[in-house]
Amino acid sequence: MSDERATQRTVKARDGRDLRVEITGDPSGSPVFLLHGTPGSRVGPKPRGGVLYRLGIQLICYDRPGYGGSQRDMKRTVAAAAYDVQAIADALGLGRFAVVGRSGGGPHALASAACLPERVARAAVLVGVAPANADDLDWYAGMTDANVREYSTADADWHKLVERVRLQAARVRRDPVSLVKSLQQQMTDPDLRVVDDIAIQRLLAETYAEALRPGPYGWIDDIYALRSDWGFNLADIRQPVLLWHGADDNFSPVSHARWLAARIPNAKIRIETETAHFGAVEVLPEILTWLTAADATGPLPEQDLVSARSARPGL
Repeated sequence: MSDERATQRTVKARDGRDLRVEITGDPSGSPVFLLHGTPGSRVGPKPRGGVLYRLGIQLICYDRPGYGGSQRDMKRTVAAAAYDVQAIADALGLGRFAVVGRSGGGPHALASAACLPERVARAAVLVGVAPANADDLDWYAGMTDANVREYSTADADWHKLVERVRLQAARVRRDPVSLVKSLQQQMTDPDLRVVDDIAIQRLLAETYAEALRPGPYGWIDDIYALRSDWGFNLADIRQPVLLWHGADDNFSPVSHARWLAARIPNAKIRIETETAHFGAVEVLPEILTWLTAADATGPLPEQDLVSARSARPGL
């Protein structure tokens, strides 16, 4: 699923920080930014280079500040990600591009659409979350006990949360597979089906290891950003937006996608049965096709609820 022919480079953010970037696929293809989850890194699961070539896509991934090879931006907002994306696009000589965010990367993809309306043509969010202060939403309903504990601790006792994440990050640096095993204990059956694949486990362990190699700071700052004001208005997003969610997701419950869909003007939502959080890894090639299609209404079905497919495009 990963591509050993990926191009690695370092780009300067507008304030001089280093941003570590990985580019895969067709160098002359339609550019799409893939924004990783929390925790995560640029080396996370993605379609193979051959698949990206067939799709005609240049896929751009980067480490958010504090993760992997990107320097920390302490107390960053979600909106700040848009300007890092802009700096990378400028360095690569890109004009218009699409963005897709997976899990904790979802809000950062929406920030890019809201803050860069002249650059972002289309956006997608896979198993994303709503803002912490979302009105008329029971934010924790249907969420794993571990996630509830992490986010509620962030609100009630920030220093305790920082110490907890620091210790967990240290464990992951010693044994990256430990985080995969911990997550497996909380997964619903559809996620267990995905993550039982040895290749997926290896890729997840690799992305967590790279994410936390410099320490816990990217993870800490992601939680801070997600629990704080995001720094932009969802109503300002005018591009076509696709919200994809697995119906059985207990890490980012599907109610979050419904809440977002009701507040983003040109959003459409796709909820897929018999899949959950890590189903976002499998559906990514199809989402990339939609992001780069000439017609924003296709090729994904319009209905709100669809059945899981028995097979996926090649990953």
